[in-house]
Amino acid sequence: MSVDLRPLYLTLEISLASTVLVLAAGTPIAWLLARKNFFGKHLVDALVMQPLVIPPTVLGYYLLVLLGRSSALGRFLEQHLGIVIVFSVPGAVLAAAAASVPLYIKPARAAIESVPRAYEDVARLLGRSEWSVLWTVTLPLAWRGIVAGAVMAFTRAMGDFGATLMVIGGRFQTVSIAIYDAWQAGDLSRANLLVLIITVFSILVLWSVSRLTGGRI
Repeated sequence: MSVDLRPLYLTLEISLASTVLVLAAGTPIAWLLARKNFFGKHLVDALVMQPLVIPPTVLGYYLLVLLGRSSALGRFLEQHLGIVIVFSVPGAVLAAAAASVPLYIKPARAAIESVPRAYEDVARLLGRSEWSVLWTVTLPLAWRGIVAGAVMAFTRAMGDFGATLMVIGGRFQTVSIAIYDAWQAGDLSRANLLVLIITVFSILVLWSVSRLTGGRI
């Protein structure tokens, strides 16, 4: 039986792009929470973890309110930068990143906290800047936790349904949406095949990275 694999390719594209976005945005946040004490730190930590505890549809609703065409930010992005978030692939990337970022920040923060501060202090005494200390000392020593968090974010993005559906409105089919649509249409053979593909793929990714990181994921 042939099956349309375009939802799988789109899901991989969205998941990879969202993981890059999570790494770019989440690493500074993880470092800030791990190394700095500041007013409102616990509030920031709680906000970062919100996507894990609120319903995915609520997260998607927040994104619609913030970035929809009726919002000030959404209008600015569309009129001045030509970027449309709602009902677009970039919107799906943003939704997947928002849903998966806590799964990256938690292990990345723990990995950064595990790096002895003495190593960083030695680098500073040798004249290294904070930026150089981060890139040459902290992150290389914390790489296992960072890789583990990135993979968790990637696999979470692959499986996102609620937030993505709210933002793209069913205009595009990711694997999760395709499985739901196939089930609704009574096409169980297609649903079962997509479920099998995504399950096997996820297990292989997690197994491979577990081997690479020494079982820290």
